[in-house]
Amino acid sequence: MTVKPSPASMPLVSVLIPAFNHEDFVQRCLDSVLDDPYPAKEIVIIDDGSTDRTAERIEAWLATHGAAMAVEYVSRENKGIAATLNELAARARGEYLRIGASDDYLLPGGSDVLVRYLIEHPHKGAAIGDCIVVDRHGAKILDSGMSDLHHANKRQYFSDDGIRRAVISHWAIGGPVTMLRKSALETVARWTEGLRIDDWDLFLRLAARDAIGFVDEKVCAYRLHGANFSKTRHTATRIVNLTEARQVALRRLCMFDEPDRTLLRAEAFRIGAKIAFLQGRSWLVALQMMAYLSLLLLSRIRPVPQRRRVGET
Repeated sequence: MTVKPSPASMPLVSVLIPAFNHEDFVQRCLDSVLDDPYPAKEIVIIDDGSTDRTAERIEAWLATHGAAMAVEYVSRENKGIAATLNELAARARGEYLRIGASDDYLLPGGSDVLVRYLIEHPHKGAAIGDCIVVDRHGAKILDSGMSDLHHANKRQYFSDDGIRRAVISHWAIGGPVTMLRKSALETVARWTEGLRIDDWDLFLRLAARDAIGFVDEKVCAYRLHGANFSKTRHTATRIVNLTEARQVALRRLCMFDEPDRTLLRAEAFRIGAKIAFLQGRSWLVALQMMAYLSLLLLSRIRPVPQRRRVGET
């Protein structure tokens, strides 16, 4: 029988918020952390060189609410999302790190759900939940980010094998749904600076170690507001993002056993087909898709080896 810890003994959660040009949303984000009933928490927030009034809005919130909970705030020049997340993690005092986003907001009870999962599963380095999807005004437009926005099969996330396949080939994690055990960053290293699509790289490294668990609860609200970085329709930017993702896939092949290594190689070809399509090279699309489908079939017929969980000897 699992003994639930009392509220007084709950571990400290550091909510990490990288803020950049979200003047319309950052105060709602901060309010959501304050309103979350989880008892042991702090905010660590960095304004990453915003050119709008984000810093002004943060300072106004601190003037009103800063005495209500522990907050560390830094405003500095722009260094990018990965460098900002690494700095946030270094400044955090908590055993658990809740990854926030200044345009999204937390839902009450989400931190408690994620902390309890990690306490009950000490071999896991990260826990992810689901989210609702809201518009720029905060009105709910989708009930599940995973199922309704990304069209994922959530049943796949209830096993280590399923999570590895999902992270490799159907990225369905959006918004601040993640809680990390701070010690997990020491195992897989932190965010890779210089990357624009930094979260997939981190989750690949965690998935390769079977370090991710899933809780089928809505823990945050993911806001679609027309300027989401991952939703850009600008062709040149999409090509740059996809080229980086393909490089990440190839770089992380060595971390996976078969058949996941073959599946990740297949994904690199699928990404290559998307790049070729955006470049208008139909002949290359066909070649990349042929390679993708061949490797996808091979990944499905290769035997699955017995794997050890993280932390097992």
